[in-house]
Amino acid sequence: MAQKDSNWERELLTNLATDYMRDQRRQRRWKIAYRLLILVFILISLFTFSPRRSMDDALRSKPHTALIDIEGPIFSKSPANADDIAASLKEAYKDKGTTGILLRINSPGGSPVQANFIYNELRRQKKAHPSIPIYAVCTDMCASAAYYIAAGSDKIFADPSSLVGSIGVIYNGFGFVDTLHKLGIERRMLTAGVNKGFLDPFSPMDDQQKMKLLSMLDSVHQEFINKVKAGRGKRLHDNPDLFSGLFWTGQQAKSMGLVDDLMSPGQVARDIIGAEKTIDYTSGGSFFEKMAKRFGAEVGVSLGTLLGLGSPLT
Repeated sequence: MAQKDSNWERELLTNLATDYMRDQRRQRRWKIAYRLLILVFILISLFTFSPRRSMDDALRSKPHTALIDIEGPIFSKSPANADDIAASLKEAYKDKGTTGILLRINSPGGSPVQANFIYNELRRQKKAHPSIPIYAVCTDMCASAAYYIAAGSDKIFADPSSLVGSIGVIYNGFGFVDTLHKLGIERRMLTAGVNKGFLDPFSPMDDQQKMKLLSMLDSVHQEFINKVKAGRGKRLHDNPDLFSGLFWTGQQAKSMGLVDDLMSPGQVARDIIGAEKTIDYTSGGSFFEKMAKRFGAEVGVSLGTLLGLGSPLT
Protein backbone atom coordinates (compact mmCIF):
# COMPACT_ATOMS: atom_id res chain seq x y z
CA MET A 1 0.00 0.00 0.00
CA ALA A 2 2.84 2.35 0.89
CA GLN A 3 4.47 1.54 -2.45
CA LYS A 4 1.29 2.54 -4.32
CA ASP A 5 1.06 5.83 -2.41
CA SER A 6 4.69 6.56 -3.20
CA ASN A 7 4.16 5.86 -6.91
CA TRP A 8 1.06 8.05 -6.95
CA GLU A 9 2.89 10.95 -5.33
CA ARG A 10 5.83 10.54 -7.70
CA GLU A 11 3.48 10.52 -10.71
CA LEU A 12 1.68 13.61 -9.43
CA LEU A 13 4.94 15.48 -8.93
CA THR A 14 6.11 14.42 -12.38
CA ASN A 15 2.89 15.68 -13.97
CA LEU A 16 3.08 18.97 -12.10
CA ALA A 17 6.69 19.45 -13.15
CA THR A 18 5.81 18.62 -16.75
CA ASP A 19 2.91 21.09 -16.76
CA TYR A 20 5.12 23.76 -15.21
CA MET A 21 7.82 23.25 -17.84
CA ARG A 22 5.21 23.32 -20.59
CA ASP A 23 3.83 26.63 -19.26
CA GLN A 24 7.34 28.05 -19.04
CA ARG A 25 8.08 27.09 -22.63
CA ARG A 26 4.77 28.61 -23.76
CA GLN A 27 5.49 31.89 -21.96
CA ARG A 28 9.01 31.93 -23.37
CA ARG A 29 7.67 31.46 -26.90
CA TRP A 30 5.23 34.36 -26.42
CA LYS A 31 8.01 36.58 -25.09
CA ILE A 32 10.17 35.72 -28.09
CA ALA A 33 7.27 36.37 -30.48
CA TYR A 34 6.51 39.70 -28.78
CA ARG A 35 10.13 40.81 -28.99
CA LEU A 36 10.34 39.74 -32.62
CA LEU A 37 7.20 41.74 -33.36
CA ILE A 38 8.75 44.86 -31.83
CA LEU A 39 11.95 44.25 -33.79
CA VAL A 40 10.00 43.87 -37.04
CA PHE A 41 8.12 47.10 -36.27
CA ILE A 42 11.37 48.98 -35.73
CA LEU A 43 12.99 47.52 -38.85
CA ILE A 44 9.98 48.37 -41.00
CA SER A 45 10.06 51.90 -39.61
CA LEU A 46 13.73 52.27 -40.48
CA PHE A 47 13.45 50.78 -43.95
CA THR A 48 10.27 52.61 -44.91
CA PHE A 49 11.25 56.04 -43.63
CA SER A 50 13.83 56.77 -46.31
CA PRO A 51 11.72 55.60 -49.30
CA ARG A 52 8.66 57.32 -47.91
CA ARG A 53 10.62 60.50 -47.36
CA SER A 54 11.85 60.47 -50.93
CA MET A 55 8.34 59.73 -52.22
CA ASP A 56 6.96 62.50 -50.02
CA ASP A 57 9.61 64.88 -51.35
CA ALA A 58 8.65 63.98 -54.91
CA LEU A 59 4.98 64.56 -54.16
CA ARG A 60 5.65 67.80 -52.27
CA SER A 61 7.53 69.25 -55.22
CA LYS A 62 4.37 69.02 -57.33
CA PRO A 63 1.41 71.41 -56.98
CA HIS A 64 -0.73 70.42 -54.01
CA THR A 65 -2.98 71.72 -51.26
CA ALA A 66 -1.36 71.80 -47.82
CA LEU A 67 -3.85 70.51 -45.25
CA ILE A 68 -3.62 71.49 -41.57
CA ASP A 69 -6.21 70.10 -39.16
CA ILE A 70 -7.35 72.12 -36.13
CA GLU A 71 -9.34 69.54 -34.20
CA GLY A 72 -10.76 69.72 -30.69
CA PRO A 73 -10.25 72.26 -27.89
CA ILE A 74 -7.51 74.83 -28.46
CA PHE A 75 -5.13 75.00 -25.50
CA SER A 76 -1.36 75.01 -25.03
CA LYS A 77 -1.33 71.32 -24.03
CA SER A 78 -4.00 70.16 -26.47
CA PRO A 79 -3.30 68.65 -29.91
CA ALA A 80 -4.55 71.94 -31.37
CA ASN A 81 -2.06 74.49 -30.01
CA ALA A 82 -0.19 77.50 -31.34
CA ASP A 83 3.28 75.93 -31.42
CA ASP A 84 2.24 72.89 -33.46
CA ILE A 85 0.09 74.88 -35.86
CA ALA A 86 2.89 77.40 -36.41
CA ALA A 87 5.25 74.50 -37.14
CA SER A 88 2.73 73.07 -39.61
CA LEU A 89 2.48 76.40 -41.41
CA LYS A 90 6.25 76.72 -41.60
CA GLU A 91 6.56 73.22 -43.05
CA ALA A 92 3.82 73.87 -45.61
CA TYR A 93 5.33 77.13 -46.82
CA LYS A 94 8.75 75.51 -47.10
CA ASP A 95 7.64 73.17 -49.91
CA LYS A 96 7.74 74.63 -53.41
CA GLY A 97 4.69 72.67 -54.53
CA THR A 98 2.35 74.24 -51.98
CA THR A 99 -0.33 76.03 -54.01
CA GLY A 100 -2.57 76.94 -51.10
CA ILE A 101 -3.09 76.14 -47.43
CA LEU A 102 -6.34 74.72 -46.11
CA LEU A 103 -7.17 74.91 -42.40
CA ARG A 104 -9.75 72.20 -41.70
CA ILE A 105 -11.35 73.35 -38.45
CA ASN A 106 -13.57 71.35 -36.12
CA SER A 107 -13.36 72.92 -32.68
CA PRO A 108 -15.63 74.40 -29.99
CA GLY A 109 -12.95 76.96 -29.11
CA GLY A 110 -10.50 77.31 -26.26
CA SER A 111 -7.82 79.74 -25.14
CA PRO A 112 -7.99 83.28 -26.55
CA VAL A 113 -4.22 83.49 -26.07
CA GLN A 114 -3.54 80.43 -28.23
CA ALA A 115 -6.07 81.68 -30.79
CA ASN A 116 -4.38 85.07 -30.95
CA PHE A 117 -0.94 83.49 -31.38
CA ILE A 118 -2.24 81.44 -34.31
CA TYR A 119 -4.13 84.39 -35.82
CA ASN A 120 -1.00 86.55 -35.72
CA GLU A 121 1.10 83.77 -37.25
CA LEU A 122 -1.40 83.39 -40.09
CA ARG A 123 -1.23 87.10 -40.82
CA ARG A 124 2.56 87.10 -40.66
CA GLN A 125 2.86 84.17 -43.05
CA LYS A 126 0.31 85.69 -45.43
CA LYS A 127 2.39 88.86 -45.59
CA ALA A 128 5.57 86.86 -46.20
CA HIS A 129 3.95 84.63 -48.86
CA PRO A 130 1.26 86.73 -50.60
CA SER A 131 1.00 84.33 -53.54
CA ILE A 132 -0.07 81.37 -51.37
CA PRO A 133 -3.61 81.79 -50.03
CA ILE A 134 -4.85 80.46 -46.70
CA TYR A 135 -8.43 79.22 -46.53
CA ALA A 136 -10.33 78.03 -43.47
CA VAL A 137 -13.02 75.38 -43.81
CA CYS A 138 -15.42 74.88 -40.91
CA THR A 139 -16.64 71.30 -40.63
CA ASP A 140 -18.90 70.37 -37.69
CA MET A 141 -18.07 73.34 -35.47
CA CYS A 142 -16.02 76.52 -35.69
CA ALA A 143 -16.86 78.45 -32.56
CA SER A 144 -15.25 81.00 -30.26
CA ALA A 145 -11.43 80.67 -30.38
CA ALA A 146 -11.75 78.46 -33.47
CA TYR A 147 -13.52 81.25 -35.34
CA TYR A 148 -10.93 83.69 -33.97
CA ILE A 149 -8.33 81.63 -35.88
CA ALA A 150 -10.47 81.29 -39.00
CA ALA A 151 -10.82 85.09 -39.18
CA GLY A 152 -7.09 85.29 -39.89
CA SER A 153 -7.45 83.40 -43.17
CA ASP A 154 -8.15 84.85 -46.62
CA LYS A 155 -11.58 83.23 -46.87
CA ILE A 156 -13.82 81.11 -44.67
CA PHE A 157 -15.95 78.25 -45.96
CA ALA A 158 -18.46 76.06 -44.14
CA ASP A 159 -21.12 73.42 -44.57
CA PRO A 160 -24.73 74.65 -44.42
CA SER A 161 -25.12 72.72 -41.15
CA SER A 162 -21.83 73.78 -39.54
CA LEU A 163 -22.03 75.69 -36.26
CA VAL A 164 -20.17 78.98 -36.65
CA GLY A 165 -19.57 82.04 -34.49
CA SER A 166 -19.83 82.37 -30.70
CA ILE A 167 -17.79 85.58 -30.72
CA GLY A 168 -17.71 86.15 -27.00
CA VAL A 169 -15.78 85.42 -23.81
CA ILE A 170 -16.93 83.37 -20.84
CA TYR A 171 -15.83 82.68 -17.28
CA ASN A 172 -17.27 79.74 -15.34
CA GLY A 173 -17.06 79.33 -11.59
CA PHE A 174 -18.92 78.03 -8.55
CA GLY A 175 -19.64 79.29 -5.04
CA PHE A 176 -19.78 76.93 -2.05
CA VAL A 177 -20.37 79.42 0.77
CA ASP A 178 -23.77 78.05 1.88
CA THR A 179 -22.51 74.49 1.54
CA LEU A 180 -19.75 75.17 4.07
CA HIS A 181 -22.22 76.71 6.51
CA LYS A 182 -24.58 73.75 6.25
CA LEU A 183 -21.71 71.35 6.88
CA GLY A 184 -20.53 73.37 9.84
CA ILE A 185 -17.18 74.14 8.23
CA GLU A 186 -15.41 77.41 8.98
CA ARG A 187 -13.37 78.90 6.15
CA ARG A 188 -9.96 80.15 7.32
CA MET A 189 -8.18 82.05 4.57
CA LEU A 190 -5.40 84.53 5.33
CA THR A 191 -3.92 86.71 2.59
CA ALA A 192 -1.26 89.36 2.18
CA GLY A 193 -2.78 91.57 -0.49
CA VAL A 194 -6.41 92.59 -0.50
CA ASN A 195 -7.20 90.77 -3.77
CA LYS A 196 -5.07 87.66 -3.26
CA GLY A 197 -8.22 85.63 -2.57
CA PHE A 198 -9.76 86.82 -5.83
CA LEU A 199 -12.81 84.68 -6.75
CA ASP A 200 -12.30 82.24 -3.88
CA PRO A 201 -15.25 79.81 -4.27
CA PHE A 202 -15.67 79.46 -0.49
CA SER A 203 -16.07 83.21 0.11
CA PRO A 204 -18.99 85.48 -0.86
CA MET A 205 -18.66 87.23 -4.22
CA ASP A 206 -17.13 90.67 -3.80
CA ASP A 207 -18.79 93.34 -5.98
CA GLN A 208 -15.52 95.12 -6.76
CA GLN A 209 -13.85 91.86 -7.75
CA LYS A 210 -16.86 90.99 -9.91
CA MET A 211 -16.59 94.33 -11.72
CA LYS A 212 -12.86 93.77 -12.19
CA LEU A 213 -13.47 90.36 -13.76
CA LEU A 214 -16.18 91.73 -16.06
CA SER A 215 -13.78 94.46 -17.15
CA MET A 216 -11.16 91.84 -18.01
CA LEU A 217 -13.69 89.78 -19.97
CA ASP A 218 -14.79 92.90 -21.87
CA SER A 219 -11.17 93.66 -22.75
CA VAL A 220 -10.57 90.17 -24.12
CA HIS A 221 -13.90 90.31 -25.96
CA GLN A 222 -13.01 93.63 -27.58
CA GLU A 223 -9.69 92.20 -28.77
CA PHE A 224 -11.61 89.27 -30.28
CA ILE A 225 -13.99 91.68 -32.04
CA ASN A 226 -11.11 93.77 -33.37
CA LYS A 227 -9.40 90.72 -34.86
CA VAL A 228 -12.61 89.52 -36.51
CA LYS A 229 -13.22 92.97 -37.99
CA ALA A 230 -9.63 93.19 -39.22
CA GLY A 231 -9.84 89.76 -40.81
CA ARG A 232 -13.31 89.99 -42.32
CA GLY A 233 -13.44 93.72 -43.08
CA LYS A 234 -16.39 94.94 -45.11
CA ARG A 235 -17.67 91.41 -45.60
CA LEU A 236 -19.32 91.59 -42.16
CA HIS A 237 -22.96 92.67 -42.18
CA ASP A 238 -24.51 94.86 -39.51
CA ASN A 239 -26.27 92.70 -36.95
CA PRO A 240 -26.80 93.50 -33.25
CA ASP A 241 -26.14 89.87 -32.29
CA LEU A 242 -22.96 89.47 -34.33
CA PHE A 243 -20.63 89.83 -31.34
CA SER A 244 -23.08 88.70 -28.66
CA GLY A 245 -21.71 85.18 -28.28
CA LEU A 246 -24.44 83.55 -30.36
CA PHE A 247 -23.59 80.97 -32.99
CA TRP A 248 -25.31 80.14 -36.25
CA THR A 249 -25.51 77.50 -38.95
CA GLY A 250 -23.16 77.82 -41.89
CA GLN A 251 -26.06 79.00 -44.04
CA GLN A 252 -26.96 81.74 -41.56
CA ALA A 253 -23.31 82.67 -41.03
CA LYS A 254 -22.92 83.23 -44.76
CA SER A 255 -25.81 85.71 -44.79
CA MET A 256 -24.08 87.62 -41.96
CA GLY A 257 -20.68 87.76 -43.62
CA LEU A 258 -19.01 85.40 -41.15
CA VAL A 259 -18.56 82.85 -43.96
CA ASP A 260 -17.72 83.50 -47.61
CA ASP A 261 -19.28 80.42 -49.18
CA LEU A 262 -20.62 76.94 -48.50
CA MET A 263 -18.06 74.35 -49.57
CA SER A 264 -16.41 71.19 -48.29
CA PRO A 265 -12.62 70.88 -47.84
CA GLY A 266 -12.41 68.84 -51.03
CA GLN A 267 -14.32 71.44 -53.02
CA VAL A 268 -12.06 74.22 -51.77
CA ALA A 269 -8.92 72.27 -52.67
CA ARG A 270 -10.25 71.39 -56.11
CA ASP A 271 -12.24 74.45 -57.16
CA ILE A 272 -10.71 77.36 -55.22
CA ILE A 273 -7.06 76.44 -54.69
CA GLY A 274 -6.96 74.43 -57.91
CA ALA A 275 -4.91 71.56 -56.47
CA GLU A 276 -6.95 68.47 -55.65
CA LYS A 277 -3.84 66.62 -54.48
CA THR A 278 -3.42 67.19 -50.76
CA ILE A 279 -0.63 66.62 -48.27
CA ASP A 280 -1.31 66.60 -44.54
CA TYR A 281 1.08 68.92 -42.68
CA THR A 282 -0.65 68.64 -39.31
CA SER A 283 1.96 68.53 -36.55
CA GLY A 284 1.70 67.07 -33.07
CA GLY A 285 1.05 63.65 -31.57
CA SER A 286 3.39 61.19 -29.92
CA PHE A 287 5.87 59.04 -31.82
CA PHE A 288 3.61 55.98 -31.57
CA GLU A 289 0.56 57.97 -32.68
CA LYS A 290 2.48 59.19 -35.72
CA MET A 291 3.73 55.68 -36.49
CA ALA A 292 0.23 54.22 -36.14
CA LYS A 293 -1.11 56.89 -38.45
CA ARG A 294 1.69 56.21 -40.92
CA PHE A 295 1.14 52.45 -41.01
CA GLY A 296 -2.61 52.86 -41.14
CA ALA A 297 -2.33 54.97 -44.28
CA GLU A 298 0.83 53.37 -45.69
CA VAL A 299 -0.76 51.38 -48.52
CA GLY A 300 -3.05 54.18 -49.66
CA VAL A 301 -0.38 56.87 -49.57
CA SER A 302 2.21 54.71 -51.31
CA LEU A 303 -0.18 53.75 -54.10
CA GLY A 304 -1.28 57.35 -54.45
CA THR A 305 2.32 58.50 -54.71
CA LEU A 306 3.20 55.85 -57.29
CA LEU A 307 0.18 56.86 -59.34
CA GLY A 308 0.98 60.56 -58.99
CA LEU A 309 -1.99 61.20 -56.73
CA GLY A 310 -2.27 62.96 -53.41
CA SER A 311 -4.87 62.21 -50.77
CA PRO A 312 -8.14 63.71 -52.04
CA LEU A 313 -10.44 65.41 -49.56
CA THR A 314 -14.20 65.12 -49.46
